[in-house]
Amino acid sequence: MLDLTWMAWTWPTTLFFVFIALCLTAMTVWELKSPGGGPRRGILTLETTRGDRLFISLLGSAFIHLAWLGLIGDPLWAATIISVVYAGAVFRWV
Repeated sequence: MLDLTWMAWTWPTTLFFVFIALCLTAMTVWELKSPGGGPRRGILTLETTRGDRLFISLLGSAFIHLAWLGLIGDPLWAATIISVVYAGAVFRWV
């Protein structure tokens, strides 16, 4: 068992940072496998790259979770499902 007390980390916090690291690793592998991924103009009429869309997805997901906590509270499973759908929409249409 991992000792996470060195920084008062909890398992959800650790999993969050592991997820971010996995996202960045996946995006790096995707870019190496299929370079370019040129900017495209989506429904926001902004030119976005894959990295931009990842950032928008993560930022929006953070706000979705904060709003969920403020309005509904625990558990966060529904907020996570909404965030995954939101991220899919961002990668598809933004």
